[in-house]
Amino acid sequence: MESTRELSYSNFLNFACVSTNNTLKKLVVLTGSGISAESGLRTFREMGGLWEQYDVHEVASPEGWANNMDLVCRFYNERRKQLLNASPNAGHTTLADLEKYFDVEIITQNIDNLHERAGSTKVLHLHGELMKSRSTGDPSLVYELDSWALNPGDKCELGHQLRPHVVWFGEPVPLMATAIQITNEADIFTVIGTSLAVYPAAGLIAYVREDVPIYIIDPNDIAVSFYRNIEFIRDVASVGVPVLKQKLIEKYC
Repeated sequence: MESTRELSYSNFLNFACVSTNNTLKKLVVLTGSGISAESGLRTFREMGGLWEQYDVHEVASPEGWANNMDLVCRFYNERRKQLLNASPNAGHTTLADLEKYFDVEIITQNIDNLHERAGSTKVLHLHGELMKSRSTGDPSLVYELDSWALNPGDKCELGHQLRPHVVWFGEPVPLMATAIQITNEADIFTVIGTSLAVYPAAGLIAYVREDVPIYIIDPNDIAVSFYRNIEFIRDVASVGVPVLKQKLIEKYC
């Protein structure tokens, strides 16, 4: 009779997708605004109302912050209110469920926390995180926000004004090197809800190894300027990611 340990390992092999050295295959996923839009998170240009009169650089750049801190704070406060009323959709939850079968690492261009709330455990936020603030005097001081509000006069422990913990126009993307490394380690690479038009994130696809299959999930035609093993799932994330899950399990498990 098999031991409990042997049964557990047998069950693991039945349900996980392992490579030849008995490690989980690495599934790297690049996500963009399309996956969050299905949860009701509107982009800047879709927010309407007050914000129609402003250029995006007025509320999302170092210059905008220097010129009108109050306006920038109000803009991100509105985005946090919107986020707190949103819930992960089937695209988010299916990616989290795929951790049962693969070593899933998500690289997201989104600043919301819907991947984490859905249960994903490895999420790299290229453009920062909406529900965090950081010190303007010491960028290493980063704080979790417990509500939607971040206002002028809110300061870090050293007395410096706090700012949104996001990457603004004109600022470097500090986690790009890490994202490139993760991408280069992928056994399977997937793109969800992004047009691959925003750089430097869009350039990550060039770091996928040539023998690695790529899946692109989007209802729109996505122009990919080069070669290779790409399969398109032309649907929204809430429909396309469950389709992807089934394809991957059938092929690798």
